[in-house]
Amino acid sequence: MTTTQQSQTRPWLDGTLPIEERIELLLGEMTIEEKAGLFFHTMTAAHALEEGDPAFNLPSGRDLVTDMHITHVNLLGAAPTARELAQWHNALQRIAAETRLGIPVTVSTDPRHSFTDNPGAAIMAGPFSQWPETLGLAAIGDEERVERFAEIARQEYTAVGLRVSLHPQIDLATEPRWSRQVATFGEDADLTGRLAAAYIRGFQGETFGPGSVSTMTKHFPGGGPQKDGEDPHFAYGKEQVYPGDHFDHHLAPFETAIEAGTRQMMPYYGIPMGTEHEEVGFGFNKSVITGLLRERFGFDGLVCTDWGLITDTSVMGEPFPARAWGVEHLSPRARMKKILDAGADQFGGEKCVETLVDLVTSGDVSQTRINVSARRILREKFELGLFDNPYVDEDAAEQVVGSAHFRAEGRQAQRDSVTVLTNDGTLPLQRGKRIYVEGIDEETASAYGEVVANPAQADVAIVRLHAPFDERATVFENFFHAGSLEFAQDVVDHIQEIAAAVPTVVDFALDRPAIIEPVVNVAHATTANWGTEGSCLLDVLCGQSEVRGTLPFDLPRSTAAIEASRPDVPFDTEDPLFRFGHGLNLS
Repeated sequence: MTTTQQSQTRPWLDGTLPIEERIELLLGEMTIEEKAGLFFHTMTAAHALEEGDPAFNLPSGRDLVTDMHITHVNLLGAAPTARELAQWHNALQRIAAETRLGIPVTVSTDPRHSFTDNPGAAIMAGPFSQWPETLGLAAIGDEERVERFAEIARQEYTAVGLRVSLHPQIDLATEPRWSRQVATFGEDADLTGRLAAAYIRGFQGETFGPGSVSTMTKHFPGGGPQKDGEDPHFAYGKEQVYPGDHFDHHLAPFETAIEAGTRQMMPYYGIPMGTEHEEVGFGFNKSVITGLLRERFGFDGLVCTDWGLITDTSVMGEPFPARAWGVEHLSPRARMKKILDAGADQFGGEKCVETLVDLVTSGDVSQTRINVSARRILREKFELGLFDNPYVDEDAAEQVVGSAHFRAEGRQAQRDSVTVLTNDGTLPLQRGKRIYVEGIDEETASAYGEVVANPAQADVAIVRLHAPFDERATVFENFFHAGSLEFAQDVVDHIQEIAAAVPTVVDFALDRPAIIEPVVNVAHATTANWGTEGSCLLDVLCGQSEVRGTLPFDLPRSTAAIEASRPDVPFDTEDPLFRFGHGLNLS
């Protein structure tokens, strides 16, 4: 069918018409089933185009689009190559084009650019350029650098058809034990707001349109103040607490993000305890979504709930109940109605389209209410240019994604984010010495010196440690590094034994602010990183790259200090070992 013929049979495809007119033309043609499909933003995978994925309870992409009328999907997992990801995207769009109305698919993703070993915090980068985690960008603290990262990420995303970023995550990391702070900009509200605005500008571009990636900022109204640091993905972490009466403090970065033009917003799972708001999860909470977000802050963009508020499911074969905190007693149907009444537009991670159809056909939810959200959702697709050209250039995808220049910029950001915490003069290291390493590939280390088998043979030892966490009962729980921040005594003893034999540098991967004093006391120098490959770290340790990083949060001195602090109040642990902004140089 030619473009002219399509415009005659599907007039909303006529790009010469104003967007608002195109929205109304399309909306007028839609059945309730087709409208309902717009409301679901669910998961899929590149390997699941024609067959589903039982491990994550996913139907095939074809079934989602043709049978359920779902046209918003969150891509899970990593594609082997950019070309294969682009090919999958184009194939999915061709399926959508064959449907009655030809509504294109909007594809979203969680962060994909971080050098990380925790799949629960950030999806593997795969073919994309690799940068430090968001905490690492905060350690650099440079708005221009964050905007440049986002511009590169936008180019790589759009090359393969990713048009919504399920980020930035701008919660304030005020509870040191919380497992999700690695994807935040840290503990300081001002720094978070400034970097979030730069991030949004870079992803969305100077003008929002066909070259943009729409940012879904999260988790409104701030997911940091978790009781005991537990995460509300799980029932034991469903309470957010405000003993310091700092609820409004956590709103500050979101106000900045709205001023910067973020297009979408995601409320979190938690229940606000002891506030003026109803004690139900934020996605069900009318005074939060309508009262705060819509009315107080004037946000008229798209609101999508966090994933899985309505129906129970399974992950990797293990039961995973709906995060319907505060409304567990309600049926899935009643939960859905409460979300709509609260003012949200989309149900993240859900695919129960028939429930919404039933709510509308029974009269429990009006067509008028459905149309309010449908217009917002369609407007985003039109403004992104998806109706005009949903396809990507598969050849260009290979050239853009993971280009040598983008990779070089990502690696330099990794170097710049490394933070020197202590140094007795051991740093910078001299290249060519005998080195003992743990946590660094020996082949990588051999480019910097002679790698030896034990500390007694070495001139210097370099050991990389990950911030400690507790093992939990299920596979999915262990994607979230939670629990104690204290290193086990055998770890401390091991470092002490190495340090007694040779000058020792310890590098901490701080996805959470670990209690590092016992290790600092025996090591000769210590550094912190937030996603840095071995060669980039060694470049810094050897003085080949200027040290720029500073701490994006306080490092507490003890568990007792954490337990005595107020989870909603920043910088509230007594006598921290190192404070926000700490970082030495090697000159």
